[in-house]
Amino acid sequence: MSLSLDSRHCGRVFVIKCVGRIVTGEEITILEACINRGLLESTRIVVQAGEVTRVDSTGMGLLVRFLSHTRNRGGDLRLAAPPPFLSNLLRLTKLTTIFRIYDSEEEAIVSFLKEPAVSNTGSAPAGPLVLFVDQSPDLCAFVRTLLQHHGYEVLSTCRMHDAKTLLSAAKVDYIVLGPDSSSLPADSVAASLKSLAPKASTVLLQNGFKLGDPEQAGLELLRLMQQRPVD
Repeated sequence: MSLSLDSRHCGRVFVIKCVGRIVTGEEITILEACINRGLLESTRIVVQAGEVTRVDSTGMGLLVRFLSHTRNRGGDLRLAAPPPFLSNLLRLTKLTTIFRIYDSEEEAIVSFLKEPAVSNTGSAPAGPLVLFVDQSPDLCAFVRTLLQHHGYEVLSTCRMHDAKTLLSAAKVDYIVLGPDSSSLPADSVAASLKSLAPKASTVLLQNGFKLGDPEQAGLELLRLMQQRPVD
């Protein structure tokens, strides 16, 4: 197997960095599984192809199939940083007319963030926008689900760089930092992010949040946020 993947959620966007070959065999199998995993929570996919060394017809077919699949669900699959051979291949096959292609991963992510989220017809208006940051994807999933059920709109990420990207593209009402948001001191991280969203209220969660009873932890988070109403 000569394909390695590094995947993550950046807000509502699922990012997959590919290194190696996207070709028939185990490589296709693991990429398909990774995309399907991302589709459980998002229809907005970015494939970062900067270190891809080869794509065969089956690999290209996989990308086209998921492009169609995401668009049918109101999303998209976008390519970032394709190497010269892949850019040439896309041009020769005229696939540049259907794929949206960006020079960098960050540009592809931001292109999604600047578009409104897909919502169900008749759904309630979105509430205050929250950015949650913690290195644990499980804690991100817990907080995201909890707050969404209480009327908040939530972006979450495990990486500080992505947090700054999200803040550059969205007007956030709350910045909530988990107990493991960064290896740096929480106060300095909060100050760094606050500089990008000066009007946002900041909530710092202590280590006990991830270790305590989920119901009590959730109630405490809601209490802290209610103490900091947004304008």
